[in-house]
Amino acid sequence: MNRKKKINQILKKKIKKQNSKLHSSNKPKYISKSERAKMEQEAAQVEDVQADENATDTVTDATPSQQKED
Repeated sequence: MNRKKKINQILKKKIKKQNSKLHSSNKPKYISKSERAKMEQEAAQVEDVQADENATDTVTDATPSQQKED
C-alpha cells in the first residue's frame, strides 16, 4: 500500500505542476521602486515637452492673426 500511495503522490504532484504552468496569474509583474521612479520621471518629461509644444503652437497661432489685424 505504501508503494502505491507514494507513486500516486508523485504522479499527482507532477500533474499539479503541469496545471499550474498552464494557468497564468492575473497578478501584475513586479516593478521595482527605482523603475517606478524612472517611469514617473519620463512621464513628467513627456508632459513638459507636450506643454511646451502647446505653448509654442498658441504663440505661433496668435502672431498671424495679429498681423492680419494690422
